[in-house]
Amino acid sequence: MYTEPNWITTPVTADILRGALDLERTAQGLLPHRLPAWARAQCADGQLAMAESQPSGVRLVFRTRATAVELDTLPTKRVYVGAPSRPDGMYDLLVDGRLAGRAGVDGGNTLTIDMTTGSVVHEPGPAGTLRFADLPDGDKDVEIWLPHNETTELVALRTDAPIEPAPDRGRKVWLHHGSSISHGSDAAGPTSTWPALAASLGGVELINLGLAGSALLDPFTARTMRDTPADLISVKIGINLVNADLMRLRAFGPAVHGFLDTIREGHPTTPLLVVSPILCPIHEDTPGPAAPDFSNIGEGKLSFLAMGDREDSTRLTLDIIRQELVRITTERAAEDPDLHYLDGRALYGEADFAELPLPDQLHPDAASHRRIGERFAAAAFAATGVFADNRA
Repeated sequence: MYTEPNWITTPVTADILRGALDLERTAQGLLPHRLPAWARAQCADGQLAMAESQPSGVRLVFRTRATAVELDTLPTKRVYVGAPSRPDGMYDLLVDGRLAGRAGVDGGNTLTIDMTTGSVVHEPGPAGTLRFADLPDGDKDVEIWLPHNETTELVALRTDAPIEPAPDRGRKVWLHHGSSISHGSDAAGPTSTWPALAASLGGVELINLGLAGSALLDPFTARTMRDTPADLISVKIGINLVNADLMRLRAFGPAVHGFLDTIREGHPTTPLLVVSPILCPIHEDTPGPAAPDFSNIGEGKLSFLAMGDREDSTRLTLDIIRQELVRITTERAAEDPDLHYLDGRALYGEADFAELPLPDQLHPDAASHRRIGERFAAAAFAATGVFADNRA
């Protein structure tokens, strides 16, 4: 006969939350942010606000004998007018580092976004409850990874036995910044984004500053990275600068130098890996902006088109960006031996596109996330990787 557990409610505090750089108290509970308040105050862009509040890489981590866990959350779900319905965000449960469950939460707020007009309508909704039961007996490390693509307010945490912060396992901290691909767009779940997979394979603690649509060499992002303790750092630069058509060639080089200079102010000798874009055929030699293609929306398919002028040599393409990043990192490495470069096509290139094409012409699917994560781990964390001597 089932008996309701004797629940113990534990406040969610910074000592059991990893991957967030700021915690905001709300009327409902606690909202994790991946950019600090001062950085958020320097940019009023709604896309950035949505991206940084989506807790990619953020997880609750604690040690307990509990066999049942409940987490009340208030998610914010997105609906795009005319586009296929999005699946609910997933929460991943890890027990002693192994995936032991995956579930969603009902209810929540709704954002209805019209990509043709830019309008956003917010409809409030109720909190929901996530429950994982039948956990193994005995002391164990428990992690609950929050949805990587769904803003999530933490309302209450309950367990049927006391919890305490998980002990420090001595793992190095890897700080990564990139675009929606690093954020985890189209990954199967929060531990299935390519950075989360790479971190697991590399045995490191992840802080993921993958910001969908917002890897734009913003100075406040560089200052955030400068001020964030980390043992290993990587920045993946390129696709958002092209598909937003934000910057011309004249501005790009100095902006990259400035971004790296700022990081180096706080991390002068930390291994720093610059990663160029993965293959994206629509933007290899065609500038942005990118625009949504609704021609197959009736079949539930949304894709993107490159709208720029291929004859304008001042505008950025992925090919131009890779050439510039090779030049910049080569020049800087002469005086910065801890700076490294990785061509993103080594993670996902032409052969991969032929086998696992980008479903919407911009974002890799779940299988491609796994491939990219495995290849990054091999390039960065394996015995011959650029981070190998700095993991232990």
